Amino acid sequence: MIFIRQLILILLVLRAAGEATAAEPLHWPSLQPAQRVANAAEAPLLATALAGKRVVAVGDHGVVLLSDDGANFRQAKSVPVRAMLTTVQFLDARRGYAAGHDGVVLGTQDGGETWSLLRATPGVEQPVLSLYFDGVEHGFAVGLYGWAIETHDGGRTWAERHIGSGDDADRHLYHVFASRQGTLLVAGEAGALYRSSDGGATWSVAAVGGKGSLWYGTALADGTLLVCGMRGHLYRSRDDGQTWQEVRTDTTQSLTGVAQMADRSVVVAGMSGTVLRSSDGGATFTPAQRPGREPLTAVIAAGAKPPVFLSLAGLLVR
Repeated sequence: MIFIRQLILILLVLRAAGEATAAEPLHWPSLQPAQRVANAAEAPLLATALAGKRVVAVGDHGVVLLSDDGANFRQAKSVPVRAMLTTVQFLDARRGYAAGHDGVVLGTQDGGETWSLLRATPGVEQPVLSLYFDGVEHGFAVGLYGWAIETHDGGRTWAERHIGSGDDADRHLYHVFASRQGTLLVAGEAGALYRSSDGGATWSVAAVGGKGSLWYGTALADGTLLVCGMRGHLYRSRDDGQTWQEVRTDTTQSLTGVAQMADRSVVVAGMSGTVLRSSDGGATFTPAQRPGREPLTAVIAAGAKPPVFLSLAGLLVR
């Protein structure tokens, strides 16, 4: 079975060759404007975020989908790239960032309707797998082999950073997020979970007790942290990520996303249509499987409506 992160690496290798930067003439195929197509919702979709109440989903071919009701989606008006987009975040209803293959980082000031190119390094095998901004100017992005970059000017310029050290220096970094207290965390390869309580200046490795790669993490409304990944592993922290306890999931399917619903219940998405639900803040989960067994890549709460799922087969709104 090919997991989502392995698929990203395969697509990266197939597309690699040459090099350019956002300041140079951009003739690279993936750096041409995304096409507006009728079947955009069927593209592989990898990440989602809320812009206020608007759901924004991103994926392959530079696809950006928008929904103001959590049910009906339309394609963004203008996206300057056709690269695979792997991550998206909004600071408020209008200002947001997205990133992905070819080192692409995009910015928007209108709730995802139009996007501008802030960074690109096509042909260099350094896809951005996740980004996180703690404000309009300061943000981190992470990727393969311990690679990370940091910006202090809203994504216009970036500097390379080192998160791991020693045996943990070259782990793939899959997802960067923050706790309610502002602690930065990075979920990575082989059970590596990095933690910084000083804005990313220094990092330590938190022990989760497992060796399977961690693909996604989030903070719940009460401050509880959840991280999940390969073979159904899910871990929970109640002390801002200092210590972690494994949560029983009763599945060996890899888990790819977590969302907290309006009623404070928690939904976890995974491969083969796996859906876990919790009504006690992530302490226990009940597993289920969607009839279509779609390879789910992300999940998001859309107000009081049912969760919206993303998959390698496209958008799933029911």
